[in-house]
Amino acid sequence: MANIEQEPRDQAGEPPSLYSVLGADPRGELVDRRGLSHEDLVQIDELMAALVALRGAEKTLAEASMRYMKLGETDMRALHFLIVCENTGTLATPSSIARSLGISSASTTKLLDRLERAGHVRRERHPSDRRALVVGVEPATRAAAMRTLGAQQARRVNAARRLDPEQREIVIGFLEDMTAEISMDGVDWGAAPA
Repeated sequence: MANIEQEPRDQAGEPPSLYSVLGADPRGELVDRRGLSHEDLVQIDELMAALVALRGAEKTLAEASMRYMKLGETDMRALHFLIVCENTGTLATPSSIARSLGISSASTTKLLDRLERAGHVRRERHPSDRRALVVGVEPATRAAAMRTLGAQQARRVNAARRLDPEQREIVIGFLEDMTAEISMDGVDWGAAPA
């Protein structure tokens, strides 16, 4: 019988968390632990695990919605942008879609061709500039998106509603601080290839 390497386990018999401070940085080479008690480290590990669980739930939701709608990630982002434009009374043009998605005008044209062929969007003449086009979501696509992904995403508000204003400010500050801490701005190894 082959010798199967056992996965490391903690005292409770669970595999270690990938985001545990003690597991990921046991010698304190990355995380300054001055002033942190063992209880602080355990609570920080729980917080990191909660963030990982949130990202996992978001990924599962995104994948399920793409399967349901039979669309790719960029297609879904485009539809989301178009729905927000409709909700706010903003005319969506191919150039505004390109800017929002961070893609080229050629890629936007291909995207819109694909979505139009599939019956998800329509292109019409701009009401005040006959040379320009505006893009809208077809009602059936909007209804499907709102009933599925939209309804699930809206449930995030329930968690925010359960916090009082002071708690919301703490969460906002924490998320903004974490975003700044993990930003790739000025990090040489993370630059996109030229």
